[in-house]
Amino acid sequence: MSSPTSGTPQPQYYARHIFFCLNERPNGEGCCALHGAKAAFDHCKTLVKQAGLAGPGQVRVNKAGCLDRCAAAPVAVVYPEGVWYSYVDLADIEEIVESHLKNGQIVERLRTPPELGR
Repeated sequence: MSSPTSGTPQPQYYARHIFFCLNERPNGEGCCALHGAKAAFDHCKTLVKQAGLAGPGQVRVNKAGCLDRCAAAPVAVVYPEGVWYSYVDLADIEEIVESHLKNGQIVERLRTPPELGR
């Protein structure tokens, strides 16, 4: 095993990591929680487990607080690629799992436009 200063890259603990914004704003301001983000997160987690993709060296599905892309809500981001997705329904989540998380193919039609922030 190499040391952090040796210059040799360490293997990643997860091959891919998907974060779902589940933020809810108490003042009624637009947020991912108002757009079914929790159901999408739960569905993604279930699909990843069913596909045998969960665990070290594979995929981790995580909740996140505000990711500051509220204008594109609901959003999720996949690392290490840094690909942002805006999704509409559970079928979109199924496509992200099958195409990106399982096969490494970015779902272009669901990519969040780069100019959409908060």
